[in-house]
Amino acid sequence: MLRESSQRSEEAVQLADVTQGLSEQTQVRHADILMNYAEAVVRGSSDDIATARDAVHRVMGGEALIDAAATIAAFHGFVRIADAIGIPYKTAAAGGDVPEIREQVGVNQFHRVQTDDD
Repeated sequence: MLRESSQRSEEAVQLADVTQGLSEQTQVRHADILMNYAEAVVRGSSDDIATARDAVHRVMGGEALIDAAATIAAFHGFVRIADAIGIPYKTAAAGGDVPEIREQVGVNQFHRVQTDDD
């Protein structure tokens, strides 16, 4: 999804930013604000989420806030659904994911990927 959306927007996306933090090559507008919002949701602190959500709304507007919240919720949900029904990561994309992207992003370093026997 991230690869496809970056191609449509014609913005250069550093996929490693997803796991390693923002780099100087990041060209996504307001990437720091969006990353802070996503990380606040993952941490689960209501105060941090409210602060980050308010920053997105203040700087980017209401429509952007809705898009960001929906995107965060979708990605968060995809992982939970896959885990809950027992889909092993290595077959989650029906074997159709791109190994080079997994390596570039750092997914191969995740504990679940390293210990998955399927």
